[in-house]
Amino acid sequence: QVQLVESGGGLVQVGGSLRLSCAAAGGTFRNYIMGWFRQAPGKDRVFVATISWSGSTYYAGSVKGRFTISRDNAKNTLYLQMNSLRPEDTAIYYCAADIAGSYDYTTNEYEYDYWGQGTQVTVSS
Repeated sequence: QVQLVESGGGLVQVGGSLRLSCAAAGGTFRNYIMGWFRQAPGKDRVFVATISWSGSTYYAGSVKGRFTISRDNAKNTLYLQMNSLRPEDTAIYYCAADIAGSYDYTTNEYEYDYWGQGTQVTVSS
């Protein structure tokens, strides 16, 4: 069983920055594909970024160049550095773990096996 706990959300002004963290417990974090997803009010959950066990990354077009996903395998922690935030980035952000993938990374939420409870990010204009 893998437990994921996000933190670091909050209220920020347009153009500001936040860093989200996702602490993992249980299992072997360094072997997992990890991802960030978000869900805005009244909308479906969507892919944000993903990172392989070796550090390869992939981003949604809407965040590429503004967000950076990273991981510290020694600390069992996933990060999402968010810069140049926009009102449309307002959402609940979830981290997720794919423990059985045979690929480098995936944008498909149905491939992920474990999810955190989410952390709210609100960008005010």
